[in-house]
Amino acid sequence: MTTKYAIGLDYGTNSVRALVVDVQSGEEVGTSVFPYPSGTAGILLDARDPNLARQHPQDYLDGMVASIRGALTDAATHDGFDPARVIGIGFDTTGSTPLPVDSEGIPLAFDERFRDNLNAYVWLWKDHTGHAEAAEITARAQELRPAFLAKCGGTYSSEWFWSKILHCLRVDPDVFVAAHTWVEHADWMPAVLTGTAHPSKLRRGICAAGHKAMFNTAWGGYPDEEFLATLDEWLVPLRRTLPNEAYHAGEAAGTLTEEWAERLGLPVGIPVGIGAFDAHLGAVGSGIAPGTLVKIIGTSTCDLMIAPMAQDLADIPGLCGIVPESVMPGQYGLEAGQSAVGDIFNWFVNQIQPAGKDHGVLTEEAEQLRPGESGLLALDWHNGNRTILVDQRLTGLLVGMTLHTTPAEMYRAFVEATAFGARVIMERYEEYGVAVERIVNCGGISAKNRMVMQIYADAMGRPLQISRSTQTCALGAAMSGAVVAGPEAGGHATFADAVDAMTGVQDTTFTPIPENQQRYDQLYALYRRLHDAFGVQGAPDDLYDVMKQLLTIRDEVRR
Repeated sequence: MTTKYAIGLDYGTNSVRALVVDVQSGEEVGTSVFPYPSGTAGILLDARDPNLARQHPQDYLDGMVASIRGALTDAATHDGFDPARVIGIGFDTTGSTPLPVDSEGIPLAFDERFRDNLNAYVWLWKDHTGHAEAAEITARAQELRPAFLAKCGGTYSSEWFWSKILHCLRVDPDVFVAAHTWVEHADWMPAVLTGTAHPSKLRRGICAAGHKAMFNTAWGGYPDEEFLATLDEWLVPLRRTLPNEAYHAGEAAGTLTEEWAERLGLPVGIPVGIGAFDAHLGAVGSGIAPGTLVKIIGTSTCDLMIAPMAQDLADIPGLCGIVPESVMPGQYGLEAGQSAVGDIFNWFVNQIQPAGKDHGVLTEEAEQLRPGESGLLALDWHNGNRTILVDQRLTGLLVGMTLHTTPAEMYRAFVEATAFGARVIMERYEEYGVAVERIVNCGGISAKNRMVMQIYADAMGRPLQISRSTQTCALGAAMSGAVVAGPEAGGHATFADAVDAMTGVQDTTFTPIPENQQRYDQLYALYRRLHDAFGVQGAPDDLYDVMKQLLTIRDEVRR
């Protein structure tokens, strides 16, 4: 059989990656990364508001051309590769990352009137300026449409679609009025390549709509006009620009236009898949199946599971949604996650600058410590809490410091805090009947830092596997391209077929060390007390003994 290839585009927080993949074997034959040039590591910031995080849509376009051409050049060194054998393209992006566009589907950021106005740019997932609007949406939905909240974990987040748009309306009505509609980054990229960016042609993905914009076929799609009008009448015309149907990543947004085929060096007319979020397609690239928890560990984390749509699932408080077909056709997609993980480690190294030590030195020193030896306990809320508290107004905490505390002890405590946060999520899934039978990790940290993975295994009390691919999000996007191409073009009929052919895990499994697991069980009990005391309104816990228990554990370990 002539080898066929698919391309996956993975738009992350700081860069875009293109990956060329053999659809029969999953072999990754070409890759290229384009760091976004605008702002700070691709993020447009405002020193007056630490909650603000925006991006420039031109970075997305430039990155698409540079990364695809770079990946094709890299693939050309592989025997037998020919761009003419590329049969499909798939996209993943961060989210909710919406951008305001005009009546032709052109981003307002390209309008001279708004060149210097960050409100007209892309609102990145980690923008939390809409925290007050998120609370308002939650309160109004609790009163009028509780079903809306039941499907997204019980609380609407400032990271999501409507809170960002409502905040724009409140702080910058000129931008809001100039916008004909708002489009998720995941939907805009496939539309650009297929010539369907005009709002009347745009196909929106169920992944973004269902998890972040309260879309559900049970109530006719997006939230109804009557409900939105109770928030603000100006949301009603916007609602009329939104369709009542959405599509999964196994369906095509359209086919590659002649213009973009020429710019990218690819065949005209190949199908382009509906976009989805990076974590969701990262789960696909990691080989997700019912019973498998996939943890995508990067600057933040997403913890994905799927369940057959025939299964009667409970509404799970604190999750970022239970959405039909957001990960795979025929399956519910269940999303949870932590708002900061790698970002916490980077903050400690780059902002605190502990004695000039980098990640490598701190990891080497922290690895020599035993669980509980430092007497420290941290909360991993430096960027708020996504699951299970859904509260971006929570902040980080470190308890137990003395005049003898070292940077390595602090670094390890922050790693342990993220591991405890991961355990909270796993236990929430199981508490509501979604059994975690297997855990597969992916993302840069899981592949590069063995200490982190061993701490996670010990703290969660479960064996951890690592995805074979180090580029699982891009791989999952390429698998979308292979599925929309279909078997007649040399691709796959279903995502399950693509998973069987194109994914795998590494040989190494991180198994819990019994004595470490026992000690982490003690520390986790204290973590949950801090978690609830600071994160759950009305929690009755008296924290008087927490510091003293940490010292007792420290002294026991050191003896």
